Amino acid sequence: MQGPMRFSRVLSVLLFAACGWTAGVSAQTAATPAAPAATPAAVAAPSGGIRSANIFEVKPDADADPNYANQTNAERAKVQPGNNAPIWRQVGTGVNGFSSLPKSEAPEAGNLIQPFVQYPGSRLTNAGEAWRQVRNNWLIPYGGSLLLIVILALAFTYFAKGPMKTTLPATGRKIERFTPFERASHWANAIAFVALGVSGVVMAYGKFFLLPVMGATLFGWLAYAMKNLHNFTGPLFAVSLVVVFFTFVKDNWPEKGDLQWVLKGGGMLGGGHAPPTNRFNPGSKIIFWGGVFFLGIIIIASGFVLDKIVPGLIYERGTMQIAHMVHGVVSVLMLAMFLAHAYLGSVGMDGAYDGMRHGYVDEAWAQQHHEYWYDDVKAGKIPAQRSEPVPPSQTAQA
Repeated sequence: MQGPMRFSRVLSVLLFAACGWTAGVSAQTAATPAAPAATPAAVAAPSGGIRSANIFEVKPDADADPNYANQTNAERAKVQPGNNAPIWRQVGTGVNGFSSLPKSEAPEAGNLIQPFVQYPGSRLTNAGEAWRQVRNNWLIPYGGSLLLIVILALAFTYFAKGPMKTTLPATGRKIERFTPFERASHWANAIAFVALGVSGVVMAYGKFFLLPVMGATLFGWLAYAMKNLHNFTGPLFAVSLVVVFFTFVKDNWPEKGDLQWVLKGGGMLGGGHAPPTNRFNPGSKIIFWGGVFFLGIIIIASGFVLDKIVPGLIYERGTMQIAHMVHGVVSVLMLAMFLAHAYLGSVGMDGAYDGMRHGYVDEAWAQQHHEYWYDDVKAGKIPAQRSEPVPPSQTAQA
């Protein structure tokens, strides 16, 4: 009993003391006169040292300034320290900064992001993004689709109709269709074109059908090899294309019978055989003037720009982007055109490949496919043997 009673007495004493102290403090506060309010000068008096700003107390708001969007970087730093949006906005609009590199060696050293342009098929945006849109939205999908359509059309033609055959009986007598020099120039150009075509397709479309199979490492090495092959084969193709042009131009001018051949679609319209033609039919002439000459000039010029071997040209990014887009379009068109040419010169027509490989064709083949040329040979206007005669054994094998 004494323990609980003693605890109660101690608690009562503590409560009484607390109440007395509170009453004394209240009385003293009531008797003391009120202190004067702090003056604005006292509040605004600096305390010294570095003071931080409360972002909620910045008045007026930084973007409330009518000239907010036009502020320089220094002006923006006064209201929003650390906000460098003005300088990056200038960079994004293509403003040139300072660079100590010479203009002749680095024409765009002071420019980080290109100015806004609108290439055909792109939005109005900076030139780098516009080039990317043209490449990814137009060149790659539509170029690939065109090549697939041509390949499927040629395959359908071959399996549906088979190769064009010579219906006249073979005579065993040979006519020299191509001299050794003509064949050498043709094959040099053809080999270079195949190397460029394969390497170009791998670089443009390889990531869609090779990368998933080969993996990133192996495909990376393949793409690197194809890029170098493409760059070094380009000048060889250009030189051989010039040689091919001057070698065959004399036989690719419009001649009699060409219009009739075109109207009948080379014998595919209206039934029957193809109308008589000269040494080269109008289809070959279209490929010669459209592919070898017209597209050839464009693809060589744009390729030389991409290879950076045009003397005196300033190689800016915009120049390279335009050259790349032109090169891509022309490459696809030339590939599609020469695929048809390669088909007709190989499996699409019996005897055509032998003529380019060995140089000789049978008189029956010449009469059926190039009757006007055959007539000129028989009349003596064109020699049947234009190069050094070959041994009879080789002629028979041909």
